[in-house]
Amino acid sequence: MMTDGLAPKTWLHRVPAGVKLAGLALFSLVLLPVDDWRILAGVLTLVLATYAGFGRPGLARLALLRPLVPLLLIIGGVQAFSGGWHAGAVVSLRLLTMLLLADLVSMTTTMTALMDVLAPFFSLLRPLGVNPRKMALAVALVLRFVPVLLTRWRAREEAWKARTHRRVPVRLVAVFLADILQLADRVAESLDARGFDTAAADRQRKLS
Repeated sequence: MMTDGLAPKTWLHRVPAGVKLAGLALFSLVLLPVDDWRILAGVLTLVLATYAGFGRPGLARLALLRPLVPLLLIIGGVQAFSGGWHAGAVVSLRLLTMLLLADLVSMTTTMTALMDVLAPFFSLLRPLGVNPRKMALAVALVLRFVPVLLTRWRAREEAWKARTHRRVPVRLVAVFLADILQLADRVAESLDARGFDTAAADRQRKLS
């Protein structure tokens, strides 16, 4: 589950994790104030070209995002209804672009590399009782879980259509959310069963 990366290795794998995370944060900040759908469409095209440059594995990765299309259409539709089609297009394009950028980082960076980059930043919060390794693990898990959740949703969607040949109902979303909560519980239990101790991990890293 936590090694759901892109194979074979690409040029993006060789970029340091810190550079990729900084780039992701920078792109997110830059995209937030942009309200021209043409600019956002251009950025999205560049991101899609990056996926296409990875060949068949990159295109297969894009296929995992198909279940998000209805959600993006709903969000865009609501915005279009209240603020016009321009507002709907801007919101949908921005969300899709930021999601694809986050997935690029996730699928080309290991969990260990993500935690090594994030932990020093959270260490500034140690006087407040925050455990840096635990917070770094939480953020890294969020990034890594995106493709996993997309895969699970796609499996449910295809199973439903294979049985009924009808559109996916709204109630299936509630079942999927319950499945996510159960998955989170199992991950937490797995970490506890393996004796995950962030304080001990910090001591071990200092000794090594």
